[in-house]
Amino acid sequence: MKKTKALTEGALLAALFGIGVIATIFIPFVSMVLIWFMPVPFIIYVLRHGLKPGILFWTVTLFITFIIAGLPGLPIPLLFGLGGLVVGELYRRNKSGLAVLLGGSLTYIVSIIVLFIMSIALLGIHPLHTTQELMRQSIETAESMLAGIGQDPGEQLEAFQDLIDMLGQLGPLLIILMGVTTALLTQLFSRIIVKRFYPKVPSLPPFKEWTFPKSFLWYYLIVSILVLIGVPETSFIYTVLINLFPLLTFVMTIQGLSFIFHYCYVKGVPKVVPILITVFTLLLPMFLVMVRILGIIDLGFELRKRVKK
Repeated sequence: MKKTKALTEGALLAALFGIGVIATIFIPFVSMVLIWFMPVPFIIYVLRHGLKPGILFWTVTLFITFIIAGLPGLPIPLLFGLGGLVVGELYRRNKSGLAVLLGGSLTYIVSIIVLFIMSIALLGIHPLHTTQELMRQSIETAESMLAGIGQDPGEQLEAFQDLIDMLGQLGPLLIILMGVTTALLTQLFSRIIVKRFYPKVPSLPPFKEWTFPKSFLWYYLIVSILVLIGVPETSFIYTVLINLFPLLTFVMTIQGLSFIFHYCYVKGVPKVVPILITVFTLLLPMFLVMVRILGIIDLGFELRKRVKK
């Protein structure tokens, strides 16, 4: 009876996933929202029946997706299916919202790397090189347009050329950012549906409670010193630094913004104030530096523990 129920629910959820694949591929505007709900069938199935049946369910969805869309459609179950399995299992084990986000992020990062390798090995397409080529073509078009109206495009587009050349070295950073962003968005959107069936599914903690391990501060300081000292651009260490430094800088900024939200909450400051500070931080470099320094101080000296009502 239990196996029959699992098969019935699996067939229903697989059908829903197949409809989602069709809508995602053939209806562009719908796919912009629907794509973030694709892990839901996997999360619900794992919550109801466990991880091993969930893996079998995922295998079935691979077959269904291949029938519907062929090889171009397989990244959907490979990415969102595996992410849904891991998130569902972490929910089933009653892990915290941040633990679920971390597990989902690692899964999506690994999945993106696998898809990256498959694209090169099976299709002969290097995603970064292809992106660089498309961007160079756009630069050439812009140069032609500027030259046509009598302007010198050299200085204006030189920075973009440097960015395109550096893009090949920023692959690890881009993959990490894509993995974390995908995990965050899918967790936020999927929980809207999942919590209707499982109200106890944990949510992410409030932003004011977000904090990173103190070891991140030491990583940031070491990387910052190496950046100031300077290393040869052709060395492996340089590639590591240009990927780590912006990532750790972003971490310190998040830490600083989280402290501001915590401070305003404790002091009873209206929520609009930290929101405006966040907007100014994103728009004005001066605010960005100040918030980053605040994050460093908070992480190093546990500043938020000293804030009292």
